[in-house]
Amino acid sequence: MIRLSRLAITGLAALALHSFAPGAEPPPAPVAPKAPLVPTEIVSGAAEMVSTDRETTFTFSKGVTVTATNLKITCDDLVVISKRSGDPTATIGKQDNFKSLVATGRVHILQNDREAFCARAEVFPGDDKVVLTGNPRVRSLDGQYQASGPKMELLRGERRAQMIGEGTARPTITLPALKDLGFDKVPEKKKASTPATATGEAPKTESNPPPKLTVPLPPPPK
Repeated sequence: MIRLSRLAITGLAALALHSFAPGAEPPPAPVAPKAPLVPTEIVSGAAEMVSTDRETTFTFSKGVTVTATNLKITCDDLVVISKRSGDPTATIGKQDNFKSLVATGRVHILQNDREAFCARAEVFPGDDKVVLTGNPRVRSLDGQYQASGPKMELLRGERRAQMIGEGTARPTITLPALKDLGFDKVPEKKKASTPATATGEAPKTESNPPPKLTVPLPPPPK
């Protein structure tokens, strides 16, 4: 087990699983209290670290589990590259900002009520961008939305996700059901009832009665 305090991969969840609403700005969610920060733990079947004067590469393989603040990642392999400074002859050196993180093989990312599945997840903290490939799929645990496509680029801070088609494969988004918007035939209104006559029959009315004519009559003879 390797423990790295506040590793930059905690940003993976904020980038890859940030909720989005295609074509519209979602309403602001209520501000939840921040969860207490916990050290990031990486457990794997094998681990290796290689350093140069400017970078350190951590390679985890044979099944990897990452546990961090509000975040859990499982994958087959994980490669983390960080910038380093200080004494170039030191075995580890001072670890500065992280340059990239690449998780591959049956990647599953879980954060709060969202999760993502893909074959490869690339995180670029400096660009605030995550690229998911290999049949990526992001969904909410409550089933409110699901998005999939050949490639996804998720941008932090912009509340925006780009789904990119490749060849005949096209992005797909599933949202909650709409109500029935079909136009059913409206039943005709019943005609108002007409009071019956003394014979018990309703008086007949003509829709277009003939016009009335007035003819002057001559005066009676004297």
